[in-house]
Amino acid sequence: MNFELSEEQNAFAQTARDFAQAEFAPHAARWDAEAIFPKEAIAKAGELGFCGLYAPERIGGLGLPRLDSALVFEEMAAVDPSTTAFITIHNMATWMLGTWATDAVAAQWGEDLTSGRKLASYCLTEPGAGSDAGSLKTRAELQGAEYLINGGKAFISGAGSTDVLVLMARTGGGGAGGISAFAVPADAPGVSYGKKEHKMGWNSQPTRTINFDNVRVPAENLLGKEGEGFRIAMKGLDGGRINIATCSVGAAQGALDAARRYLHERQQFGKPIASFQALQFKLADMATELVAARQMVRLAASKLDAGHADASTYCAMAKRFATDAGFNVCNDALQLHGGYGYLSEFPLERLVRDTRVHQILEGTNEIMRVIVARKLLEGDSDIR
Repeated sequence: MNFELSEEQNAFAQTARDFAQAEFAPHAARWDAEAIFPKEAIAKAGELGFCGLYAPERIGGLGLPRLDSALVFEEMAAVDPSTTAFITIHNMATWMLGTWATDAVAAQWGEDLTSGRKLASYCLTEPGAGSDAGSLKTRAELQGAEYLINGGKAFISGAGSTDVLVLMARTGGGGAGGISAFAVPADAPGVSYGKKEHKMGWNSQPTRTINFDNVRVPAENLLGKEGEGFRIAMKGLDGGRINIATCSVGAAQGALDAARRYLHERQQFGKPIASFQALQFKLADMATELVAARQMVRLAASKLDAGHADASTYCAMAKRFATDAGFNVCNDALQLHGGYGYLSEFPLERLVRDTRVHQILEGTNEIMRVIVARKLLEGDSDIR
């Protein structure tokens, strides 16, 4: 196993680092404080290919491996995990559309999405269907050459400010096998949005409910075949779990870097607090957890790129470990800053708030444990 990045991978990471410092760093605190969705900055990310990193080339995507994409997301998340997390969700939805859409729908939306000129939301969760996504009730009935969609979604990132909705809806009977996937124009007649939710973090991206009241979309807007929607959604989430884990790793790196600087700058009892062994040990543990999380995420990304039979399990393990570790590193970095870490003039409190939700979305960390345990108990698992 080669742990060293290639020259090309390092170049991707450096480009993302430079972009984040130029376009995110000066504004991230204001976007958070004023709940601004920075569509112009996201469009600039699209100009560099960051809105279609692993989307198929047929829609203008770069078609990169998930590992290479993770390098880009990590660098941006070190500065602004909230905005970066939305870009990862957009990448996931764009990949799903580019992979399973008909040629006509791919031509209609593809290049606008990969360029960042238009944005996508991923619509799976419902008020009564969170961890049990297979119980969703939004329904799509085929009527001639159109599907008639009725129902509602909850906790949708970007809702009300995006252009296309990658929607899971029930076309058949109960359970996962009755679910299909669709590309729905976000402004289609009958689509309406709830109030913008007031959240603990992730304030640079709006979150709303979406209601579908007799929404009609052409039959060609079906992604894949009827009944394949749940499988498509889960394939999207494998990558989504790597993405959100990467955002936690990036945020933790940003927090660790801030803590290292602060330990040298802050003087107490006549010397820098970096000289106190207890704080040195804390910093060492933070760095160790961060490196472990990063390597687990990159292992999962490599498994997914290779089409490994247990890739989904590795993605679940990486998501669980990295989001827990990332939040803990950010929280510890805040503690090392003392009272200053609690002030909004420093980035620590924002990093803590933004990374907390990573333990919940893309499948809660409790559900990640269920996925891993089930695989281990099957008896034929090669997880090691």
